[in-house]
Amino acid sequence: MRSDTIKKGFQRTPHRSLLRATGLKDEDFNKPFIGIANSYIDIIPGHFFLNHYAQIIKEEIRTAGGVPFEFNTIGVDDGIAMGHSGMLYSLPSRELIADSIETMMNAHSLDAMICIPNCDKIVPGMLMGALRVNVPTIFVSGGPMKAGRLEDGTILDLNSAFEAVGAFSEGKIDEKRLHEIECNACPGGGSCSGMFTANSMNTLCEAMGVALPGNGTILALSKEREELLRKAAHRIVEIALDESKSEQFRFRNILNKKAVHNAFVVDMAMGGSTNTILHMLAIAKEAEVDFNLDSINAIASQVAHIAKIAPALSTIHMEDINRAGGVSAVMNEVAKRGNGSLTQSLNECGDSARSFASSKLPSPHLAQHSNPTQDNSLPDSHKDSILYLDALTITGETLGERIKTAQIVDSNVIRHNENAYSQVGGLKILYGNLAREGAVLKVAAVAESMKEFEGIAVCFNSQEEAIKGIAGGKVKAGNVVVIRYEGPKGGPGMQEMLTPTSLIMGMGLGESVALITDGRFSGATRGGCIGHISPEAAEGGLIALIEDGDKIAISVSKGSLELLVDSKTLESRRAQWKPIKKEIKSKWLKRYSLLVSNAANGAVLKTEL
Repeated sequence: MRSDTIKKGFQRTPHRSLLRATGLKDEDFNKPFIGIANSYIDIIPGHFFLNHYAQIIKEEIRTAGGVPFEFNTIGVDDGIAMGHSGMLYSLPSRELIADSIETMMNAHSLDAMICIPNCDKIVPGMLMGALRVNVPTIFVSGGPMKAGRLEDGTILDLNSAFEAVGAFSEGKIDEKRLHEIECNACPGGGSCSGMFTANSMNTLCEAMGVALPGNGTILALSKEREELLRKAAHRIVEIALDESKSEQFRFRNILNKKAVHNAFVVDMAMGGSTNTILHMLAIAKEAEVDFNLDSINAIASQVAHIAKIAPALSTIHMEDINRAGGVSAVMNEVAKRGNGSLTQSLNECGDSARSFASSKLPSPHLAQHSNPTQDNSLPDSHKDSILYLDALTITGETLGERIKTAQIVDSNVIRHNENAYSQVGGLKILYGNLAREGAVLKVAAVAESMKEFEGIAVCFNSQEEAIKGIAGGKVKAGNVVVIRYEGPKGGPGMQEMLTPTSLIMGMGLGESVALITDGRFSGATRGGCIGHISPEAAEGGLIALIEDGDKIAISVSKGSLELLVDSKTLESRRAQWKPIKKEIKSKWLKRYSLLVSNAANGAVLKTEL
């Protein structure tokens, strides 16, 4: 066992003495030591009950023959941090979480791990840390929140509360209605009820095979969720007790190139948060997987968008997805659609995509059986699946075996491929002179009228400036709001823009105003909002040279984002341009700004100077 490093031999007498002080007995030193990375935090609705969940897991680990050691990570509630300087710390917290996982697990040589995340940057931070540690690890989240409801039957979520601010400021609702929404939008514990970043990442954990079925959709604070905790705890001890299984289920053997690919497929099918692109690129780099924005567009072209979940112009929430068959049913349906000309699509996307297509990874449909002597084959219609059905999952079966019997129970919630909302995925990467390295759009949350849009730029050099300008009436129908110097370096920290986007929607401008930024969006954002523009303003991206009154063209069909200004004018502006340097008082954020890459590279920190 890995933990023998701290508990075996006469030289470890002082180590065992310290461990005995925590309550260990003689018999415990022959058991596997299991780390429990908990993100229990009182101030986050998805986390305040996770101390109770950890107790359930610890009891089950002891019963199964392991020794649990719980430790905690930090976390930022993006909703509470939204719209003020607290949001500067949100994305950087992902790196701190990854570092803390690596530190705790490696410093104490623990044998295996269970991660209990739920919200925002905590899930990807834990995934990145687990990849560094590379011991058997199971993810079991706290679970999604129920959707809120008003007495008149109106279905609510966190997005409703943010948009209500804009509606109230425009006189569209009164103070009583505003208070009713405030009191009912978030009815209890759990990650926000729609396909926001937390639930997007928790569903992708299922797609990658690092979590048990139901991880992304079973409601928080339910008996079913507690049963999922017990199953995860039992499984991790089962693996840790067997040396061969411990080797087989090392984290990198599961979260590999196939898993990253499968995650993006499911992301496209369910129209996840734009943040998933940022996080999955970072996770791919941590896993040493060659994946890039070009590859994402190629996958999107092959995947039907079959589940439209709030905030994507829908009243469907995670509880509905769970009732309709869950993520396994989504994957079963997606698997029925062939990968067609995936390699051709990749080739059309550029050199980096061609590199992906010609890699050593086999075609997704080539190896579907973990044991060739058993007949675990999927129906013939799955043979050319866009999913890698032979990908290993933490529960021991292949992905194909896991989803084989999953069925859509309610086709009004999860559609079939032939009746999909769109025959292409719910996320899209745009390119053009404004986004040489790419920008991200959640197509699933964009009205048809906004998919081809040309508007007049109204520029702001910070989110705070934009909020004041929008609320003050500076933005009119036909405008493209430009929010810059909010990228990973320029922010620093790449703030989420839910407050300005919600103001636009609440003011009734959602189908007449677009917004572009080198920052990012909450999973709750909807509308013609394009983020992650790379290069960002702080590194000299063209977004820094836009002036009020410039024309900007957005085309979803062409996948383009263009500033319609002639090259001579841009050259003149470039010669006069000086980057805006914000005063950074925080030592941590200053360090982050110096080391972070742009969004097209996952906003990961450099490890070499």
